[in-house]
Amino acid sequence: MKPAWKIETQAIQGGYDPKPGDPRVVTICQSTTFKYDNAEHVTRLFDLEEPGFFYTRLGNPTTDAFEQKLAMMEGGVGALATSAGQAATTLAIFNICQAGQHFVTASTLYGGTYNLFACTFPKMGIEVTFVDPEASADEILAAFRPNTKALFAETIGNPGLNVLDFAKFSSIAKEKGVPLVIDSTFATPYLCRPFEHGANVVIHSATKYIDGLATSVGGIIVDGGNFDWGNGRFPELTEPDESYHGLQYVKAFGNLAYIVKARVQLMRDLGSVPSPFNSFLFTQGLQTLPLRMQRHSDNALALAQFLEGHPAVSWVKYPGLKSHASHDRALKYLPLGCSGVLTFGIKGGTEAGKKFMEACRLVALVVHVGDARSCVLHPASTTHRQLTPEQQAASGVTADLIRLSVGIEHIDDLIADVDQALATSQK
Repeated sequence: MKPAWKIETQAIQGGYDPKPGDPRVVTICQSTTFKYDNAEHVTRLFDLEEPGFFYTRLGNPTTDAFEQKLAMMEGGVGALATSAGQAATTLAIFNICQAGQHFVTASTLYGGTYNLFACTFPKMGIEVTFVDPEASADEILAAFRPNTKALFAETIGNPGLNVLDFAKFSSIAKEKGVPLVIDSTFATPYLCRPFEHGANVVIHSATKYIDGLATSVGGIIVDGGNFDWGNGRFPELTEPDESYHGLQYVKAFGNLAYIVKARVQLMRDLGSVPSPFNSFLFTQGLQTLPLRMQRHSDNALALAQFLEGHPAVSWVKYPGLKSHASHDRALKYLPLGCSGVLTFGIKGGTEAGKKFMEACRLVALVVHVGDARSCVLHPASTTHRQLTPEQQAASGVTADLIRLSVGIEHIDDLIADVDQALATSQK
């Protein structure tokens, strides 16, 4: 394809190049397996000597089109789709970090990611240190150990909405010789391309804005192809893999080593594979992503500005607001907009928050973000409920915090609905 294409064109035309007589639209290849004429061909596929499809767990034409399109939009060299965003996060770390090893992460994370790192990974022998992303570089560097394998963060924290200081985090990762792994779910490749700011691996929960219509659960890992896996700290990528007759990933695949290993070793063994039908829906969603993300961002900014002046609201957090602590970073890293999620503090705390959510008529109370339809949630009692009060505080979650995922409806209707619900919450 054409690397000079703008992202709007990549979203429509990228990842699939039909030949004469082929369907114009990516097809749903709902098949577990693929036919071949001779055993030698299949042998070459299993030995990774030739690209191709032989079992949908390791690759499928529909999923391949989704992977190629998103890799192009992110500016990466390759991608691996997964069955959920959580699977993408898990495989991204497992690919380079194993029992007895360690990684460092920003504490401002989606509650499910925080639990994964704080509760489940330690059971598997992987230790995690959480750091305040606003801490100094020296403080963050102090969290590193000789066995640290990665630095992890979110482009836009969930639900704190802090914008990552990419310059600081990428500098730390480079100094320590580890990859910077970024969850860019809220930003999407339309609003921010982390590889341009020093990231090495990017993950998304495709369930959110990539799908855009709340129909499918999925995730994806994108490899920037810009990290030196042969720097001596990642023997699993340079030493022989006996499950492939001694194949050495860096030697065999160069800057594709990380994403190839994730596919042929981890997806092979753990099987977190997406449905081809879901991959088809994600590919459809990507085609309208630039249009939707601009509308999400414009609506969220307008609603945040309305909330700032509302008497029932004690504070508002949205990076597009001049009052937000990350506003200068938003201008730098998110010049097209700051996505569709905002948070605010409702006067009256949890009880007022419940009244507000139940009073909304257009905005729906659902456990989701990134939908074309607006939705609302109280994170302290839902997505971050399993965290201790201290962990909630570290994630930026307070009892009065309401999270709004602002959709693409008309802004006048959204403001009217939120206004009447706020009035009800104070009665």
